[in-house]
Amino acid sequence: MAKAIGVLMLMGGVAQAVQAQTAPNFPITAQQKATASQVAEAGVPLSELAPNAPDSYTVKRGDTLWAISGLFLKRPWRWPELWGMNLQQIRNPHLIFPGQVLYLDKSNGRARLRLGQPLGPKGDVRLSPRVRETDPSEAITTVPLHLLEPFFNEAVIFNDSNELLIAPRVVATQEGRVIVSRGETAYIRGDTQGRREFRMFREPKPLRDPATQQVLGYEAVYVGSADLVRQGAEGTGADGKPLVIPSTITITSTRQETMVGDRLAPVPPRDFDTAVPHAPQTEIAGQIVSLYGEALTAGQNQIVSINRGKADGIERGHVLALWRDGRVIKDSTDADKATLKLPDERHGLLYVFRTFDKMSYALILQVQEPVKPGDRFTQP
Repeated sequence: MAKAIGVLMLMGGVAQAVQAQTAPNFPITAQQKATASQVAEAGVPLSELAPNAPDSYTVKRGDTLWAISGLFLKRPWRWPELWGMNLQQIRNPHLIFPGQVLYLDKSNGRARLRLGQPLGPKGDVRLSPRVRETDPSEAITTVPLHLLEPFFNEAVIFNDSNELLIAPRVVATQEGRVIVSRGETAYIRGDTQGRREFRMFREPKPLRDPATQQVLGYEAVYVGSADLVRQGAEGTGADGKPLVIPSTITITSTRQETMVGDRLAPVPPRDFDTAVPHAPQTEIAGQIVSLYGEALTAGQNQIVSINRGKADGIERGHVLALWRDGRVIKDSTDADKATLKLPDERHGLLYVFRTFDKMSYALILQVQEPVKPGDRFTQP
């Protein structure tokens, strides 16, 4: 059996070497590496495995690290343990591809995850050595990335309302139209700082801490995107008075029609990668501030903002537990009709994907009941 496992590890190493040549630089923290190294020495206790953990699993298109870790572990956010179970073969947890087979080796009360095929009853395995070229872009994502991509640009929390008030603004539309749509022209004033690509926002609203009512930031309504096509100028008119020629933009995408007064902010560098799910290293607690969009409640795969950010130790990739407040009821079984407070119950998980100074945006990974502002969260 040791020989067969050695063959598996050798083949896994060759495959990883091919993948590493063009591997994307996804974030892996020092803590995750340390956890993986520690677990790799002895494996994971069988008690940490999910009750129905499969003996093997073939990775499919559309899979995510979150979903796969949930197949093998009771607590899916503990991906570093799953990675550590296969540290020699899966050197980067982001480099797992459709078609690869994950084999769960359970021996001596411990579990290890390997790449390859399940061993036969006699401990043998038939493998044909081969090197398969793999496009790194096909590597599976941490969580459903298609749910988050729009929000990396659209969902923004400004620290100060002045950030938009002093930003370039739309002062006129083509041919005096009230609103303009994709492909049409609008005119702006303000310092574009040499930028060419912009996001457009409207009506920044204050976001307040549910407990203290302190303003934590300002969330603006995303309108769309635009490109600067002609820089404005200043001069003198025929009457000798100062004359301003505004800059010209073309609307490239719209969530809502652009209007006079809309503000522009530069498009940030593209940063659509996600971080490995992991629990906070220290205790943390907070509340849901708002639901992104116009909904009154939110469910699975929807976005919420929370009242904790970088200053509180929140990181991208943090998994947080959602709690439902226990109801206050009267004891109908006793004559005293005593007031009872039912215990709080955990009923969902959040995945933090964007962090700001005092707030963060999180994806609802799973939930049993609708989420609303004021709901609590803690470390899982």
